[in-house]
Amino acid sequence: DLRVVEGWNGGSRKLEEGEVRVRMRAVGICASDIHYWKQGRCGSFVLDENPMVIGHESAGDISEVGPGVSTLQVGDLVALEPGINCGVCDLCKEGKYNLCPDMRFFATPPQDGSLATHVVPPARLCYRIPSPLNAAHGALVEPLSVGVHAVARAGIQDGDVVVVLGAGPIGILTACVAAVRARVVVITDVLPERLDIARGICDRLRGVLVRDLSPEASSERIRQELGEAPIVVLDCVGFEASMRTALHTVRSGGRVVLVGCGHHEMTLPLTGAAQREVDIFGIFRYRNSYPVALELMASGKLVLDKVITHRYPFTEEGVREGFETARTGRDNAVKVMFDLDD
Repeated sequence: DLRVVEGWNGGSRKLEEGEVRVRMRAVGICASDIHYWKQGRCGSFVLDENPMVIGHESAGDISEVGPGVSTLQVGDLVALEPGINCGVCDLCKEGKYNLCPDMRFFATPPQDGSLATHVVPPARLCYRIPSPLNAAHGALVEPLSVGVHAVARAGIQDGDVVVVLGAGPIGILTACVAAVRARVVVITDVLPERLDIARGICDRLRGVLVRDLSPEASSERIRQELGEAPIVVLDCVGFEASMRTALHTVRSGGRVVLVGCGHHEMTLPLTGAAQREVDIFGIFRYRNSYPVALELMASGKLVLDKVITHRYPFTEEGVREGFETARTGRDNAVKVMFDLDD
C-alpha cells in the first residue's frame, strides 16, 4: 500500500545533541522504494506490519539546529546522506562506515525515510549544496554517490577503457563518473532507447545493444565495438548473465565490479577468471562519496540535469503518479523526483 498521510510526527520531535531539522525540498525514487511498495521487501530487508516512510534520495533546507551543532545554520540548503552509522565499531573506525553492522538507513526497515515535509538527521550527514546547484541536484547526489564509490573501487585511471553493463539510473550515473577519467566508456543495455538516453546525458558514452545475446556473444559484440578488451567492467545489472558477460569481456589482469544486485546467488566461471588473474570487487552503497559527487556537479565536470526526467508534486495523486512512472519506466523515465516546495 502507498499513501500520503497527515500528522506523521517523526520530523517534529525535539532535537537531540548533534541533530538538525530539515525542511525537505526534493526527494527522488529509488528501485528499492519500488520493491518495498510492491513486494514488501528489498533483499533481506522485510517490512513488518508497521508503516514506513519511504525515500532516501533527498535534499532540503535546515529549519532548526540542535544542541552542539556549529557547522550548519538555519537556511542552509543541504544534501542528506541517508545512512546513520554507529561510529564506534571496528568498520566505522576503519572508515568503512557503509559496512557498519548497526547501520540505520533511511527507508530500510525499521528506519523511516525522507519523503516527508520534515526529517531529523544528524548534522554530520548533511552536506551544504554549493552554487549553482539546487535541491534537485542535492537529491541526485545519493544515486550519484553509488557511481562514485563503484568507480573508486574499480580504480579507474586516466586513459582506461571501461565497460558499464546496464543503462538504468545507476548504470548511467556510474558511466558518467567513469567518463571523467576513462579514455573510452561503453555502456550496454537490452533496450535501444536506454542507450539513446544514456548518450543524450553524456556524449562521451558509446552504446552497445546486447538484446537476445548470450554472455559470450555480448562479450564479443562489446570487444568488437572497442577493438580491444577493457581493463574494467562494472556490472550495474547484477544478474548471473551480466556477471558472466563481465567476466568474459574484461581483459586478463583486469577488474570487475559488481554494482547491481539483481540475483542473490549466481553460478559463475570463477576458475577461468582466477587463472586470468581477474580481480572481482563488490560494493555496498558508498562511503565518503558525497563531497566528491557534489564537486563533480558544481564544477561542471558532470552536467546531469537530463537524468531527472520526471518531477511530481508531493500530493496523494502526485506520489502515486510518480511511483507508477518509476515502476514502469514509461515515457523514457530515468530519475523520478518529487518537489516538496511550498
